[in-house]
Amino acid sequence: MENKIHFVRLTTSDSPVYAAAMRLYEESFPLFEKRTPDAQREIMGCAAYQFLLIYDGDRFVGLLSCWEADTFIYVEHFCIDPQLRGQRYGQRALELLHSKGKPVILEIDPPVDSISIRRKGFYERLGYRENPFPHMQLRYREGCGDHQLVVMSYPRQLTRDEYAAFYNFLHTAVAGVNNTKI
Repeated sequence: MENKIHFVRLTTSDSPVYAAAMRLYEESFPLFEKRTPDAQREIMGCAAYQFLLIYDGDRFVGLLSCWEADTFIYVEHFCIDPQLRGQRYGQRALELLHSKGKPVILEIDPPVDSISIRRKGFYERLGYRENPFPHMQLRYREGCGDHQLVVMSYPRQLTRDEYAAFYNFLHTAVAGVNNTKI
């Protein structure tokens, strides 16, 4: 299948497509995993942050938000339109991200139910590896408690030093954008 998948990066919330992307974001993630609308708008122009719309030709199919550091890419949010799942859009979008040539790091819920087990299997089929480091999600909102996550990385597991660099990046660059809390 030809990969017509491409990314369109938004750097402001002014684009008419931003509203559609945010509707998908809102329906795809629980409240404790999402930035507030104001926090999302604030980070749009940050150089390291990429709010990427996923297109198949001219059809909007999903959203991938990530942070590009010197030595890795951290996927913060990734979702495909629920009506379009199962058509390899997620796989092709991640393959496009891999073509940047940097290791990719993302977080998933621990595999404890059928959905989280399938999600982990999806990433493993694409070459992601589970990392052994205990990891808690950043707090996106006041009042949201700690949430244990599993760190997955492509194309191999992270070393302890690489994980430490990722953890530091999360707590300085990602959580500290504009010196505000997520």
